[in-house]
Amino acid sequence: MPSNDVRILAQAAVPTVAVGAIAAVVSGVVAGGKGAIGAGVATVLVILFMGVSLYVLQRIAKTLPHLFQGMGLLLYAAQILLLFIFMAAFKNTTLFHPKAFALTLVVGTLAWIGAQTWAHMKSKILYVEPDPSTPTKGEQSHKSGHSS
Repeated sequence: MPSNDVRILAQAAVPTVAVGAIAAVVSGVVAGGKGAIGAGVATVLVILFMGVSLYVLQRIAKTLPHLFQGMGLLLYAAQILLLFIFMAAFKNTTLFHPKAFALTLVVGTLAWIGAQTWAHMKSKILYVEPDPSTPTKGEQSHKSGHSS
């Protein structure tokens, strides 16, 4: 993974972990141990879903840029489907507090999106890769052939 991608991933994951830790403490105080577990599970899901999506989209952007938008929509649909499956599997669970889980999931997702947006705004990524064969300003192009 190129350094820009790792930097953006770290700049999005670190604030999300911090928000998740705060949510776990608050949920633990309000709803007890099950609230803290719910917040922790939600934070792990947000980091897992969003991190994998960011990684996949970065790879797609470099290898198949014409599929970037379609893959973004497909990944979004897959995330919703996986979350639905997770929620269906743990519908009647007593392992964690469902409201703490849901609130942390929303807040963690918003924290990730905000941090990722901030990281993209601050990074200096070229929109177009310059062609190395094009002479830069001040250089003369060397033409092959006869000189007269």
